[in-house]
Amino acid sequence: MTQVETAPDTLDRPGRPRLAYRHVAGHGPTIVFLPGYMSDMAGGKATALFDWAAAEGRACLLLDYAGCGLSDGLFADQTLLDWRGDVLDLIDAKAEGPVLLVGSSMGGWLMLLTALALVRRDGPSRVAGLVGIAAAPDFTDWGFTPEEKAIILAEGALVEETPYGDQPYVTTRGFFQSGEANRLLGADIPLACPVRLLHGQEDGDVPPDISLRLAAALASADVQVTLVKGGDHRLSRDTDIALLIDTVARLATAN
Repeated sequence: MTQVETAPDTLDRPGRPRLAYRHVAGHGPTIVFLPGYMSDMAGGKATALFDWAAAEGRACLLLDYAGCGLSDGLFADQTLLDWRGDVLDLIDAKAEGPVLLVGSSMGGWLMLLTALALVRRDGPSRVAGLVGIAAAPDFTDWGFTPEEKAIILAEGALVEETPYGDQPYVTTRGFFQSGEANRLLGADIPLACPVRLLHGQEDGDVPPDISLRLAAALASADVQVTLVKGGDHRLSRDTDIALLIDTVARLATAN
């Protein structure tokens, strides 16, 4: 039975929205998938990774951020650090020992922020590795024109059509300011774990150069960037999914 055929579990938290998640126990490190902006754990990459992990007896954790998917809360009320808090809360509740963080697009930014928080709190051994899929750290900086940034700050939100869903993308002032306060690419990123960055060469949303900049900023000496010919932002073709699973499997079995 695949994860999309079963109802998710929920995590109740005082003072924060209830989170929907899916967890399968197994060998560590626990693989934690972090979806992109306005995405959720029902996406193809998350589903494929969860099903592979379950079949291989590996621990895996999926989640919907507050205000997204099946979790409670209002999307417009959330910030980047709120979502980092969601990830940390679920890791604390469900993941024992090291974690292997897999972040897609904005989830790649949260992957880095979560890893930094875990290393500061628990030590370097808590993070076994990172896998970014079109990772988009600092996209509040490079992802908007000056005019769009002005609209966000003056009007409180920017609404944009998107090819990835029926609902428009909404970027709130609160999220934008949280992002700007937590940019990473302008300084060294003190993470020493193995890092794998997958990026489509035809990505029209996150320039492949962002993965190259991230690789340069990371302190780790074990960083590999894979540029996928013909790959778009989603990297959701069968061959892309196979590459993702192979990349995660190699890091997971190395621990």
